[in-house]
Amino acid sequence: MLVTEKGQVTIPKHIREAAGVAPGSEVSFSLEGSKIVITPVGTAVKGDRRAKLRAAAARVRRSMSPEFQQLGADEIMNFLRGDEATTTTSARRGRR
Repeated sequence: MLVTEKGQVTIPKHIREAAGVAPGSEVSFSLEGSKIVITPVGTAVKGDRRAKLRAAAARVRRSMSPEFQQLGADEIMNFLRGDEATTTTSARRGRR
């Protein structure tokens, strides 16, 4: 296995799977004699950033009144901007 100039190596897939190391997992390094030992820290894997954003969006959507829960993002933004902004945005799109 080749170590890059930055000191990086790729852990082979079969070893990652056997050790339970997935993308976002934390590991620790230690020296045992002349051996470098990599140990998973805990069993939790940090969540995907997109998954966290989806969960936050779902919480916000659940906190909305039922009529707003059915609206799409564009419809919600148009409501928040008000009728005046919607007309202005539509007029701009027509000029392009």
